[in-house]
Amino acid sequence: MFDALTRQPDDPLLALIGLFQKDERPGKVDLGVGVYRDETGHTPIFRAVKAAEKRLLETQDSKAYVGPEGDLVFLDHLWSLVAGDTVERSHVAGVQTPGGSGALRLAADLIARMGGRGIWLGLPSWPNHAPIFKAAGLNIATYDFFDIPSQSVTFDNVVTALEGAAPGDAVLLHASCHNPTGGVLTEAQWMEIAALAAQRNLLPLVDLAYQGFGRGLDQDVAGLRHLIGIVPEALVAVSCSKSFGLYRERTGAIFALTASASSADTVRSNLAGLARTSYSMPPDHGAAVVRTILADPELRRDWAEELKAMRLRMTGIRHTLAEGLRTRWQSLGAIAGQEGMFSMLPLTEAEVMRLRTEHGIYMPGSGRINIAGLKTAEVANVVPKFTSL
Repeated sequence: MFDALTRQPDDPLLALIGLFQKDERPGKVDLGVGVYRDETGHTPIFRAVKAAEKRLLETQDSKAYVGPEGDLVFLDHLWSLVAGDTVERSHVAGVQTPGGSGALRLAADLIARMGGRGIWLGLPSWPNHAPIFKAAGLNIATYDFFDIPSQSVTFDNVVTALEGAAPGDAVLLHASCHNPTGGVLTEAQWMEIAALAAQRNLLPLVDLAYQGFGRGLDQDVAGLRHLIGIVPEALVAVSCSKSFGLYRERTGAIFALTASASSADTVRSNLAGLARTSYSMPPDHGAAVVRTILADPELRRDWAEELKAMRLRMTGIRHTLAEGLRTRWQSLGAIAGQEGMFSMLPLTEAEVMRLRTEHGIYMPGSGRINIAGLKTAEVANVVPKFTSL
């Protein structure tokens, strides 16, 4: 039976990890894999996470299932972090998921179950967005969201796409720290998106994976909060991988904003049912860690301070990198004003390969770089490699 299968191509980003590890040259630089790294090149564990884990080790008295909906206290605390008091909590259905990817898949399955015809996706986007939506059976309509040569969000294309979407269509939005471009939507643009989504009866699916990595915990969800204060219905997929450093713990949630408490209960039952037939129960450890941190004022304060230090480090690298790269590409001065871990450079695939083979600088063929993969001391050495292409 297995002979009927054909071998699938390796994920190019995961393959890049293997190539980097095999490279024995000193001074090699990994700008590929999307994890935060500190000045030593290490992906740290938050101090608050360590403290929360110690507390759980000492107090946890069971490893029984938590149920398809997951940890309800975790969900309450996480939704409060994301949405504040923007909407009535009883109108929101939440289900804990295996990471942000699990949240997006449940959202896509729910849209398909509701009879949704498709989803609008701005490009470039996170490479796994389209495969997740396609696997759920959704039709994908795309538009150009970001112009790489000019390093600017093409907002006119966003407006045209939303104006052309049919009532009931879903639209994928990045809450902040756009992956892979770092492009920023202004407050006025978020207001226009919200107005269009409400007027045309569209269903926003907001991907929130980097809260606190852009401008601050509240600033990074300001546009999202405005949106959910305007539209009657929305889906919000949340990942804790970056904001809490819980990559391997697969910690996330899907939230559905509905028009009433009874509607929220119906949506919750459907999300739980979809989860039951997919992975049955979510992993508990990461959610228990997040719940412990957000419920304890001291741990929460320490977590926020460490997250702020990470953000400021990335901001400093952005400014230094932008100043160096603009000597060849004037538009790359915009990198300084972008948000989050990623930016996209106007490089050809051949130039990306030259950087890899001649200088040991690793990145995807798209030219997407992980800002957090750079050490501050490396920037001065890396910039000339780029500008000499």
